Amino acid sequence: MTLKLDKKDLKAFLETLMEEYDLFAPVKLAEGVSIYKKIDSPDEVDLSTENPQKPAKEVFFPQSETMFRYEKAGKRYQMTSTEGVERERVILGARPCDIQAFSLMDDVFLGKEYKDVYYGNKRKATTIIGLACPHPLSTCFCSSAGGGPFLRKGSDLFLIDLGEMFIVELLTEKGMAFQKNKFFREANTKEISLAKGIEEKASTKADASVPIGGIDRRSDLMMENPFWDRMHEKCIGCGVCTFLCPTCHCFDIVDEAITDKGQRVRNWDSCLFPLYSQETSGHNPRPTGRERTRQRLMHKFNYFPKNFGRVACVGCGRCILYCPVNFDIRQAIKLTSPKEIKKVKDEVDLTRQ
Repeated sequence: MTLKLDKKDLKAFLETLMEEYDLFAPVKLAEGVSIYKKIDSPDEVDLSTENPQKPAKEVFFPQSETMFRYEKAGKRYQMTSTEGVERERVILGARPCDIQAFSLMDDVFLGKEYKDVYYGNKRKATTIIGLACPHPLSTCFCSSAGGGPFLRKGSDLFLIDLGEMFIVELLTEKGMAFQKNKFFREANTKEISLAKGIEEKASTKADASVPIGGIDRRSDLMMENPFWDRMHEKCIGCGVCTFLCPTCHCFDIVDEAITDKGQRVRNWDSCLFPLYSQETSGHNPRPTGRERTRQRLMHKFNYFPKNFGRVACVGCGRCILYCPVNFDIRQAIKLTSPKEIKKVKDEVDLTRQ
């Protein structure tokens, strides 16, 4: 079903949402950084940023999350779980690449053998209102990664910006629950046609030339290839690409205790950090940047597709846009072709074009 929402009604619409749901949306901070956070006022919402720096995965998988608290009570300890979700949630303005990433995170946290209740409870309680990308950035390559700037899969409702209004598509049972919202009206043929025109133009803008197809097979024989000697040379191991990636999901767990009480906390971690793989003995099976860079790329494009049938990359381009040394993962992927790998021992340019 296709409806519309006038932008003059957006604030009032958000106020009604917040009466019933915890609302998460992009917010631009004073430093100019855009993140997804729980909204306290509709005035905070920023739907103008093409793709917020921090991905929407943080709504389901926070950067730091308390798993339970404990306190000594007599001779025993009393534990209080934090796995529950108090209210239903709505994510507003998530871009198609971030929404595609949710399904990849589902493979990890809601798999057949193991289900993470912290992630799962948040995911189940959330309605997703996606927002189309009419102007993909030059670093976006979602069309190469099985997605696209207007990919609707994974959204419950989908918004298309027409300037003075949003086209609103109701896509799922959760989405249809908004059918009778007083701020939604039926879209006419002209408005729907205009939205289709914007979609057609956007589909030509996202980079579709990155040869991701078949990369899991191409990379099978690359473990000891000199390719990795060249790949890691630019990387400084800061981890920004993993922390801003919507599909990276490595974490560490620590206990924070003060005398007779404390809490267990899960924090994001990165395979690019030297201590990530260091063992208690002091031995580190990934002692240099070569092994750590290889782990990051092989996990996304070899191990993950072998386990789950698809690459762990949605082409959002954040790792390209925010890398302090301009490492371009698209150039690395292109170098995995048999013809190009032979050239890797020579000078290669991995800089963002």
